[in-house]
Amino acid sequence: QVQLVESGGGLVQPGGSLRLSCVASRIVFSNYAMGWYRRAPGKQRELVATITSSGSTTYADGVKGRFTVSRDNAKNTMYLQMNSLKPEDTAVYYCNAGLIIGARNSYWGQGTQVTVSS
Repeated sequence: QVQLVESGGGLVQPGGSLRLSCVASRIVFSNYAMGWYRRAPGKQRELVATITSSGSTTYADGVKGRFTVSRDNAKNTMYLQMNSLKPEDTAVYYCNAGLIIGARNSYWGQGTQVTVSS
């Protein structure tokens, strides 16, 4: 079965940095568009960043200039480098993989918690 495993979350002070990783297995990773989503308690899941199979990226307005999404196809891994973290970045971050951005039949990881607090 397809598996996406996120890691790298944790507790960090405002202004700090974290790097999230998403390792995919049982898919041809290079064929997939990838995305990071996040959900805070009581809120809808929101798209944070995407990266296509060719490396094109998009970002939510609230994270532009602070977050960078990248991928290493040789390692079947997508990353999210998060700098200048703010308390409002606190959420569970989820990895998504689909043949296109926004694909209905996409795969999800179980999430990794990011908490930004002093």
